[in-house]
Amino acid sequence: MSTVDESKQSAAASPPVKPGEFRLEVVVVPVSDVDRAKRFYGGLGWRFDAEVAVEDGYRLMQFTPPGSGCSIIFGEGVASAPPGSAQGLHLAVYDIDAARADLIARGVEVSETFHDATGVFHHAGTAGRLDGPAPGHPDYGSFASFSDPDGNGWILQEIKTRLPGR
Repeated sequence: MSTVDESKQSAAASPPVKPGEFRLEVVVVPVSDVDRAKRFYGGLGWRFDAEVAVEDGYRLMQFTPPGSGCSIIFGEGVASAPPGSAQGLHLAVYDIDAARADLIARGVEVSETFHDATGVFHHAGTAGRLDGPAPGHPDYGSFASFSDPDGNGWILQEIKTRLPGR
């Protein structure tokens, strides 16, 4: 069985990969229950791109967050890492409060907004977290976190204007 969803939310065309470029295309997210993960990521409003099952013990799902050029895949026989071991997966969002509210409305448990003692990046886990958004909401400074049902950890990071060259 192999299906590809021709979603109304078609992917924006991107230019072909040029010599010397390395584009991050797919991140593998290890899960224990493919159908539960499919419901979770579909419930986030992410575009369902494909489901592929070509042999016993192999079933792949692909989803893409809105506006992202990078997708995630998960499934049976897809990852060798233990379920829940993907951590620090960052999603850039324009408005951290609106993104949090959207996820909460979809039934996702999301942390309170935080910033880090370093100012721009953040420590692993919850070390160095300071309550609330970064003072003045500077780009790259405010975060919120959530996990999928297996504990794979996602970080929302507020970015309105990207740094030059990004």
